[in-house]
Amino acid sequence: MSSRREIQVAETLQHLAGEYFVRESNRESLMTITRAEIAPNLKSITIFFSVLPENFEEKVLDFAKRSRSDFREYVKKHSFLHPVPMIDFEIDYGEKNRQRIDDLTRS
Repeated sequence: MSSRREIQVAETLQHLAGEYFVRESNRESLMTITRAEIAPNLKSITIFFSVLPENFEEKVLDFAKRSRSDFREYVKKHSFLHPVPMIDFEIDYGEKNRQRIDDLTRS
């Protein structure tokens, strides 16, 4: 069970990630922040995203991982979080699997 603080920090970072990548992306693909999972000690967070078209997933993941330190600076400037947790980015395969199941059940 997540505490109220864990949920609040995760939602804040999820929102800030969406804002950051809208500003910094190259607009060749659509990146959607789907969820954020934070450690109970609030020291690390994984932000999950999906990408359309799917053939850009690896490029976007590389870009997101290269942008971690810049994103941390963005979080420091645009929030009151202290300390800022260590941030990692991952492709949300759970969302892809849910979409695939939906497609199969509609057929």
